[in-house]
Amino acid sequence: MEVVEHSLKHYFIKNQIVAALILVLAGWFLLQIKEILIMFFIAYILMAALMPYVKILHRHRIPRVVASGIVYVITLSLVVLLVVPIVPFFISQMQSLFLNLPVFIDNFSKVIGFHFEASHLQDYATSQLGSISASAVSITTQAFSVIFSLILVFVLSIYLMIDQTRVRRELISIFPKKQEEKIMSVIELIEDKLGAWFRGQITLCIFIGFLTWVVLTVIGIPFALPLAILAGILEIIPTLGPILSAVPAVIVALSISPVTAIIVIIAYVIIQMLENNLLVPKIMQKAVGLNPIVIILVITIGAKLLGILGALLAIPFVAMLIIIFKHIRKEKIS
Repeated sequence: MEVVEHSLKHYFIKNQIVAALILVLAGWFLLQIKEILIMFFIAYILMAALMPYVKILHRHRIPRVVASGIVYVITLSLVVLLVVPIVPFFISQMQSLFLNLPVFIDNFSKVIGFHFEASHLQDYATSQLGSISASAVSITTQAFSVIFSLILVFVLSIYLMIDQTRVRRELISIFPKKQEEKIMSVIELIEDKLGAWFRGQITLCIFIGFLTWVVLTVIGIPFALPLAILAGILEIIPTLGPILSAVPAVIVALSISPVTAIIVIIAYVIIQMLENNLLVPKIMQKAVGLNPIVIILVITIGAKLLGILGALLAIPFVAMLIIIFKHIRKEKIS
């Protein structure tokens, strides 16, 4: 076997054109199945995040299949209980915010001394609503596609969790036997990091969203709930997310008064300082530990390549690559 591997390696080194063609074909193939790879990566992160709870139940003599089912049912139940009650109010608030947005932007433009006709934005919004209504079938199809993808991710993550041992064994069998123990430790470290990142991000999103809602409500900002939910969702994008979430809140606040807008800016800065100095070190436990400049670069590249999903998954993907790179470097040094 080793002789065959050595001869193949020697062949590809000598025939660089063949090796280049194979790399190009491999890259093309990966691009064709990128949606599948993204779903698999999300399912893997979800599995890694929920695995500690399955292990706790498994230690109490509950079979892995049953433990996995219990954890996923509880997780889905919590999501439904948290999301469903606020959906009607959220939709009504978003509709009202959308209708009043031209007025807010018009007031904002007057404050900063830039003339902007709100009617232009209103006309654009009306035309967009008309195009949305005309393409209702396409939107419905896309919605079902998203729902199907989410269901597929959940099902795939359940199978990964149930067959974790077998999946690991088959993956490790690709490598030489003397490397099996080290590869196993790398896989475990990757799963620990990805799981910690996901659990930490969900906790941060919920906490920041709730805190933002309380602060905006106390200040008296209209549409506090949708603005807070936006802040919670964008929290998953490090560094850039809090800045982006503050923009619509400041625009709405300027429709009240410049002083209110300044108060909102100060509030968002305080929330960001609280997050960076207290919440992130405690909740995330340095699960990723990347430089802010690197984070912005990685998110930008991810967004450019794969859109919103690329921006969201760029950080855990790079964290995984760093773990693998450190292991390879350690092996070369030793």
